[in-house]
Amino acid sequence: METEKTEEEKLPLTSHLEELKKRLIRVLIAVGIGFGVCYMFKEWSFKVITRPLVDAMPAQSSMIFTGLPEAFFIHMKIAFFASILLTAPYTLFEIWRFISPGLYKKEKRMVIPFVFFSTILFSGGILFGYFVALPPAFRFFVSFSTDFLKPMISFREYLSLTLKFLLAFGLSFEMPVFMFFLARIGVVNSKMLARQRRYAILIIFIASAILTPSPDAISQILMAVPLMILYEVSIVLTKFAIQKKAAPDEAQDEESEQP
Repeated sequence: METEKTEEEKLPLTSHLEELKKRLIRVLIAVGIGFGVCYMFKEWSFKVITRPLVDAMPAQSSMIFTGLPEAFFIHMKIAFFASILLTAPYTLFEIWRFISPGLYKKEKRMVIPFVFFSTILFSGGILFGYFVALPPAFRFFVSFSTDFLKPMISFREYLSLTLKFLLAFGLSFEMPVFMFFLARIGVVNSKMLARQRRYAILIIFIASAILTPSPDAISQILMAVPLMILYEVSIVLTKFAIQKKAAPDEAQDEESEQP
């Protein structure tokens, strides 16, 4: 019986490694080009990344750097992070191209929705963290300043904290896409996710407490609430994924029954 996955698509391990290497090189080249473009706008990027803290700091406050090359490497780091965001659609496309040989023909057609929704969710998570979650967190930290105790913030520490926080938001917002593909391979299903909802909510709040830079409850809730909504969306998507998966399986069963 002929199936959509031909023998030619069943490559040996060495061929998979070569294919992975090729995809990684392409992604690194794209990130490198993006880095060069983003570094040309380093001053604008600097203003954007510091805006949440600048708005929360007292008047006439400033940030500092404590080593001679630190400011240079800070701009490099900002440009690299911006390049990752800029080239995220292409990176997701290469990831899909790598895993697509193991999929059925109908599943391969999902490349555009996969890249589109993954990019939207990742970008949405970063934007949500930047505009909604970071400002109250920084206002909380800066609120401890007094006439005697003035904030002198190292930009290296600020940047490290901010980038980790934004990446955590971006990746966590990928939950629906992640759950969709787990359902496609039979690891989870909608009934299982619905039954485990109470434990999922507990895990979400624990993760929010760990990932948010501020210990106040408001920042943690701001992260936990969208994740709980995305979890409910994931339940719906897994149900849809299983229904879509059943269609090619039934088609194969009908072909196998034919003489």
